[in-house]
This record gives sequence, C-alpha cells and structure tokens, in this order.
Amino acid sequence: MPVTVSESLRAAGIDQGEARVLLRSALGVGDDAVIASHPERVLSEAERECYEALVRRRARGEPVAYLTGEREFYSLAFHVSPAVLIPRPETELLVECALALTPAHAAPRVLDLGTGSGCVAIAIALQRPRASVTTTDVSREALALARRNAARHGARIEWAQGDWYQALAGRSFDLIVSNPPYVADGDPHLEQGDVRFEPRGALVAGPTGLECIEIVVEQSARHLAPGGLLLFEHGYDQGACARTLLAAAGFREGFTRRDLAGHERVSGGWI
Repeated sequence: MPVTVSESLRAAGIDQGEARVLLRSALGVGDDAVIASHPERVLSEAERECYEALVRRRARGEPVAYLTGEREFYSLAFHVSPAVLIPRPETELLVECALALTPAHAAPRVLDLGTGSGCVAIAIALQRPRASVTTTDVSREALALARRNAARHGARIEWAQGDWYQALAGRSFDLIVSNPPYVADGDPHLEQGDVRFEPRGALVAGPTGLECIEIVVEQSARHLAPGGLLLFEHGYDQGACARTLLAAAGFREGFTRRDLAGHERVSGGWI
C-alpha cells in the first residue's frame, strides 16, 4: 500500500505528507505505522473511492483539517468542522501565556470568550486541573463541537451560549482569554488558502479588524476580579493598538508577546 505522489497530485498542490494524511483518513487508521507495516495491502473499492474523493476535494482547496475532521493543537487531537476555525500553532502562544502567568497550584476562575473548537479552554483546563473553566460562543454548532472535544479529553468545562459577555451577567473571573475575530473586511488573505473555507464570522471583525478586540477589552473590566488578567490574540500588526486599548480601559502593565515567527501575537494586562 505504498503512497507516492503522482504528477497529478503535485499539480493539485498535494504533497506526500497530505497524501498520507488523506489516506489515513480514508482507511480510518491513526498513524503512518499501520500503512508502512502493510505495504502489500490493496485498497478495497470503497477505500479507493473514499481516498480519491478526499483528494479531489483537497485539489479544490478544502482544508485537510475539514476533510479529516481533526487538527492537532497543543499536542492534543481536536475534532474540527466548517463551524469553527482550524486551530493554528500561533494560538498556542495564548495558552502558553495563560499557563506562564497562572501558578500551577492555583485554582483560578477562567473564561474563554469565543471558544470555537474549545482548544484553548481545554488545553488550559488539562494543564490547570484545579481551575474552573467557563467558555462562551455565539454559535450553537461550535459549542456542540467543543463539548465533544472536552469529553474526548476528559476536561471539565462550563458552557454558555451568547455573544461575548452576554451570558455572563454578574459573574467575574481571575483570567479571561480570547482569540476573537481580528481580520478587516476586504483583507486579501480572506481569499487565500484555508481561510476561504472557514466561517467568516470567526475571522472578520469589521472595517478595521479591531472591532471585536475593542469589545473584549472594554467590557472585560466588569468581569475581572481585582488583579485579574486579560489575554487575547490579535493580528501581527495590531500589537500597538492592543496596548493602547488596554491602557485606555485601565489595565496595568500592558504587554505583547511574539509568536515563533517573530510577530506580535498575544497582548494582555492586569486590571
């Protein structure tokens, strides 16, 4: 059952790695070892049809994560679907910052705004088992998927459906994290790569790209306990604006951290 990338696959932009991922999905196996250990196996007609269908869809540009229904984040496998953004490596910085600024023995009340697949909240909950983690999302479909992911990893999460802080009246937290939409209307990147297939509402904030970040920052003070911390992801060129918004909202010691590519990616501060 060797997998080689033919000229037609290369022409479609499908490399050896993607071809193997799609084959694993078609066969319902978890890793390449199964494929490598049975090179003599001949695909059944149903398996071949499934694989070829996945290849055709990938050739049309559909993200591999949506085709297979999974994506790894923070060394964990997550269910994904077109109802949520595909978890990205740069978002792991949001988790890393939250963990670095939360003592391992602490039992903080944590809120994840706009949880999507639940990857950030679940990663934090597993690393800080004493934490009380609450998530919100406006999308019922996203919350259903996040619940599946939490059950898959045994993470204890509280779920609330609503737009940003809408479902949280009177509640306060020690840590708020968020990966809000931060792309501006008309950004050319929206017509490139995987984002063409991702939910626009989870990507586009408005004319400037800062509209959702402004809501997250400006309304956070009424939901943070004294000394509480806010952390949020933003675009590579939005760090200065993020720090300005934090200062205007009364946050202390506003800061920005860079991702592995050297881009300003996560900002935060204490109230």
